[in-house]
Amino acid sequence: MKRVYRISLFDTVSNGFIAGAIGMVAMTLGEKVEQAFTGRPNSFVPAHTLERILGLPHKPDTDRLMLNHVMHYGQGIVGGSIRSLMASYGLVGPFSSFMFVFVRLAIDQTLENLTGVGAPPWTWPYNEQIIDIVHKMIYAFVTGAVTDYFMTRHLKLE
Repeated sequence: MKRVYRISLFDTVSNGFIAGAIGMVAMTLGEKVEQAFTGRPNSFVPAHTLERILGLPHKPDTDRLMLNHVMHYGQGIVGGSIRSLMASYGLVGPFSSFMFVFVRLAIDQTLENLTGVGAPPWTWPYNEQIIDIVHKMIYAFVTGAVTDYFMTRHLKLE
C-alpha cells in the first residue's frame, strides 16, 4: 500500500501558513530564552531587509519594530507553506524537517544577502552561526510536526 494525500493546494498552503506561524512562535520563544542567557540584542536585519525590498528610506532600528515583526513572522509563515508542500508529496517526519532547516536558512540568507543587508554566514562569528542554526531547527521541527499532523487528516491508503 502506498500513502496518498488527498488535499487541495489551498488547504496545503493554508495549513502551511498556520504551521509556519506556530513554528515562528516557538522559534521566537526560543530566541527570547537564549537572549536572556547570552545578552544578545534583538536583530533588526529582517526589518532592514524588508526596508530594502520595498525601497523605503533607511531608518534607525527603533523606528522599524513593526517592519521587523512583519518580515520576521512573514518569512516563517510563507516558509511554512513550503514545508506543507513537502508533506503533501510524502516528505514527512523528522528527516524531512531536518532538510527543511536548510530551506529556512536559505530563505533568510538569500534575501539578506541579495539586498546587501546581511553578510554571508561563513563570515559570522562561530557562536552566531550556531545560535542561528539552532533557532531555525526549532522553527523547522515545530513547523514540520504541525504540517505532518495536518497532513495525516488527508491520508488515504491505496
